[in-house]
Amino acid sequence: MVVSFVIPAFNEAATLREVLERVEALELEKQIVVVDDGSTDGTGEIAERWRDGRADVVIVRQANAGKGAAIRAAIPHVSGDVVVIQDADMEYDPADVPALVEPIERGVADVVYGSRLTGGRPQRAYMFWHLVGNRALSLLTGVLYNTTLSDMETGYKALRADVLRSLDLRQDDFSIEPEITAKVCKRKLRVYELPVAYYGRTYAEGKKITWRDGVKAVWVLLRVRVTE
Repeated sequence: MVVSFVIPAFNEAATLREVLERVEALELEKQIVVVDDGSTDGTGEIAERWRDGRADVVIVRQANAGKGAAIRAAIPHVSGDVVVIQDADMEYDPADVPALVEPIERGVADVVYGSRLTGGRPQRAYMFWHLVGNRALSLLTGVLYNTTLSDMETGYKALRADVLRSLDLRQDDFSIEPEITAKVCKRKLRVYELPVAYYGRTYAEGKKITWRDGVKAVWVLLRVRVTE
């Protein structure tokens, strides 16, 4: 089984190389697709240099359009059986990936979420209102889609590649996270959750998501439930 790592990156020059090295060190058959989303700090150049001599690495460069647009831009380049969305900021530890893809490899799951809220893995204490917002969005997801996901906004997701291609994703920004969740749950796919480590950044350290993304997440959850 080949695992394709989709790595959207915007101004992550400080952490991208470490993420790539940690992914490369995993004992998995893998492909790496990095999408530089219009970075201005040399992120794209770091990715290009790192690719030299590696046949299993694809670099996509585009004007800044958002995380969702970067993930969508990566999909045509995916060649693996399973796709893992790997943020470039080191908030999520690639060491958790083998456990995430294992239920898919066994054939018991179509999608696996890495939950920051189920316990059992290291957690950096992060912003209280982010936690409140995530719990509220996860509760709303449960009500709308009759599911028990604890962390619908997690950035760590593993999906069968054919499932990801079939979702007809449209969101360009961070609302691709609730869009994936809504479409996966509405189709009643087999979803697992496993605990993952999380080292959340502050805004001073480069955190980009804001309360406006939470408001849009509500709209996306409702729209998919009612209209798609």
